Amino acid sequence: MIIKLSIVIGCGYFIYQKLIENEQLQFAFFYQNLIENNVFTLKNSVILLLFTFFNWFFEISKWHSLISSIGNYSFKKASIQSFASLTTSLITPNRIGEYGAKALYFEKKQRKQILGLNLVGNFYQLLMTLIFGVSGFSYFVFQHKIEIDFQQILSVLLIGTFVIIAFFFAMKYFNFSNSYFEKTRVFIKEIPQNINIKVGLFSFLRFVIFSHQFYFLLLIFKVDVSYFDAISAITSVYLIASIIPMLSLFDVVLKGTVAIWVFSFYNIEPLTILSITSIMWILNFVLPAFIGSYFVLTFKPNFVK
Repeated sequence: MIIKLSIVIGCGYFIYQKLIENEQLQFAFFYQNLIENNVFTLKNSVILLLFTFFNWFFEISKWHSLISSIGNYSFKKASIQSFASLTTSLITPNRIGEYGAKALYFEKKQRKQILGLNLVGNFYQLLMTLIFGVSGFSYFVFQHKIEIDFQQILSVLLIGTFVIIAFFFAMKYFNFSNSYFEKTRVFIKEIPQNINIKVGLFSFLRFVIFSHQFYFLLLIFKVDVSYFDAISAITSVYLIASIIPMLSLFDVVLKGTVAIWVFSFYNIEPLTILSITSIMWILNFVLPAFIGSYFVLTFKPNFVK
């Protein structure tokens, strides 16, 4: 019980620190900016919460599809595991706590499989970020003629994306003499094709949902930028942020810093961008983390399906 309370209290404290004592964006200015732009009217609130709902619906659906390959688990159980693992992972580097938290909901003999399935799910989400991010970032760089050697960076990203995809499919279809690689190949191959397709589709839909939630916030703040320019900038932000290892807790700071630089090319005020990234963080991480806090406190390793 002490460990569970420590996780919840620690999570709540750090969220408070980032919202109230954020050096990048003082809460008073943040709140005033929201009021001046009528961000949380009934219509806007409903639409923003719908974006958040579908973002997490597809994340839970992705996890539910993955664990269905090893047993008949309910959508409710997948939801509990997803929310609880988010709360646990929020204060760990690169959300690594998510792996351990989800594994605890399963029998000991299944935990290696769960770690692998979680890795597969995150791989597909990263793949979508790379595919859309490289495309959007390429357009962004060439459009603004940025005087940095981004051509080499883009080449590395393209090669990296290709290597990741090639590695995944090589593990699925080719035999290896090394026992570790062979076990990995067998594990990946045992995941049914229809589940791979579902997980890929849910990852794609998640990316579309949260990137358009960001775009909707740009519209609320009356930012004068075309749809295509906005989407290329948003995908660039997520690409850059995803390749920089950092505490999940400070994700709002990282994305805010990157977003300020990207959107500065469209002459958008830093206060507006920081407000948007903060709202995105609150809706997609803070609110679900509070839900997850309940499941962390009530966690019992009973392994009920």
